[in-house]
Amino acid sequence: MTSREIINAKIEHLKTPRPGMTFSGLRLNDMVSINIGSIAKGYTPKRWTNGNIEYYDDIWGNLWERMKDGCLGGEVCKPAITDWSDLDRWAPPILDKESCIKEGRKIFQANPDKFCVVCFPVWVFSSARYLRKLENYMMDMALYPEELHRLHAKMRPVFESIIEIAGELKADAIFFCEDMGTQSSLLFSPEMWDEYFRKMYHELFAMAHETGLKVFMHSCGQNTLILERLLNAGVDCLQFDQPMIYNPVFLSGLLKKYKAALWSPIDIQKIMPTGDYAIIEDNVKYMFKHYSESIIFKNYGDLNGIGVKEEWDNFAYEKICDMAGIKE
Repeated sequence: MTSREIINAKIEHLKTPRPGMTFSGLRLNDMVSINIGSIAKGYTPKRWTNGNIEYYDDIWGNLWERMKDGCLGGEVCKPAITDWSDLDRWAPPILDKESCIKEGRKIFQANPDKFCVVCFPVWVFSSARYLRKLENYMMDMALYPEELHRLHAKMRPVFESIIEIAGELKADAIFFCEDMGTQSSLLFSPEMWDEYFRKMYHELFAMAHETGLKVFMHSCGQNTLILERLLNAGVDCLQFDQPMIYNPVFLSGLLKKYKAALWSPIDIQKIMPTGDYAIIEDNVKYMFKHYSESIIFKNYGDLNGIGVKEEWDNFAYEKICDMAGIKE
């Protein structure tokens, strides 16, 4: 089977000779991707440092800060919409479709047997909460529903453009990040998810499916209360970096019911940072036991940010290959 066939088969829960694999470096990787998160018309990235703090902007107009020796992302320190009076003058970015398609074709055509993904770092919730800052956005959900609906609607053409670009490229999937959970539950109620996200999710994912695209979604934290809503809306693959947060019987059951895949590293919070090879090996066995029908294994892209050494990451990869009977 080709890499593309293996990933598609994992989504459909069909038999494959091995799990899906998406590891960096010279390791086995079934996917190839283009990240169009900074390819916008009229946008030139800005980045500078002040002491140990690095600052940078994004295509939405937000200013970010991060510790230079910390995680790669950081947090928004100055949002684009500090007050709702800013909403009318704020304009969403316009993606440079020509540049995106040119770059994507170059990468995808060079990898004809790989599963091709168009990546965008944020979706409805993530982009909106950055535009307002999380603490403000949480209050907005209770106090300013009309304004939030207007903001979401104003952002929608950006997400439609992503789907159109991926369709033009004849990609296999779109991928985005939407961190909706804390360690123990959602950041908001399921009813609020219904109020602010359900309709747009269903419509955008339907558009993606009509274009021939699968929908891959990342979300950190505990999302149990809306997992079925997400899958019902059209998510084809859940990318979780903390799979140990979930009840494996519940999650694997939902994946089977909705014909969806799980794209995951060995848990980056409870397992990998221990550096304990026995614990890591046991968790590799755990993942095979519970998710063998649907699993696409990956590595985490910011080992420094989670306190994991490269040799621990390589050990996890080797144990996955051993269990899968992969000989490189």
